[in-house]
Amino acid sequence: MEKVNLTGKTALVTGATSGLGVRFARVLAEHGARVAIAGRRVERLRTLESEIKAAGGKCHALALDVTDPSAFAPALDEIERALGPIDILVNNAGMNVEGRATDVTPEMFDTIMGTNVRGPFFLATEAARRMIARKAEGRIINIASIGAFKVLPGLVTYCISKAAIAMMTKGLAREWARHGINVNAICPGYIETEINADWFATEGGKKQIAAFPRRRLGEPDDLDGMLLLLASDASRLITGTLMTVDDGQSL
Repeated sequence: MEKVNLTGKTALVTGATSGLGVRFARVLAEHGARVAIAGRRVERLRTLESEIKAAGGKCHALALDVTDPSAFAPALDEIERALGPIDILVNNAGMNVEGRATDVTPEMFDTIMGTNVRGPFFLATEAARRMIARKAEGRIINIASIGAFKVLPGLVTYCISKAAIAMMTKGLAREWARHGINVNAICPGYIETEINADWFATEGGKKQIAAFPRRRLGEPDDLDGMLLLLASDASRLITGTLMTVDDGQSL
């Protein structure tokens, strides 16, 4: 268990205003990391920041739009001043637009790709550039999806973006291996969060759950173990790997 002690490490979690991002930030802080939380809904970030600090953790909240790469360097500068250089990046921010492919407009496509692929790529490269400059090992964790390798009906553009994240993970892992920077991706299945809770409460949502091998949804804390593994020294030999955590939903 000493290998998952993150004391002395600084982590950045994007998309930390709801769902998995909130859980990731809490778990990393509980295991000793200094945590920077970023997103667009500042009030929610401030609430989470206060919660983590009240529990004895160190946290710094900052507004960040991942579709604007020009904001990344100033954001990392701010985090370094507040908490120290980043050792762990959790590329969690993402979005989807549900609907048929024939209804997707170029604007919708660009928005999804900008949030789910372009942003994570340039944030990862900015973080890695700094890790390399200070000769420090690091951990970059991209949040993909089983949609990276399985068709999710009505989410074709989302699936395209997550497939891109999967290959990005492998490519960056190969390029930065000799610098001690491990790049991996977590591919969750369907996990109940505030974004999808209303759907899964409907008859259609219940039918979807009934079709899963175990007829249940995952919970955000089901990803705790994988997150801590990939963020910690326990993952020393793990890089370029897509970790599926889906309760068998993709089988």
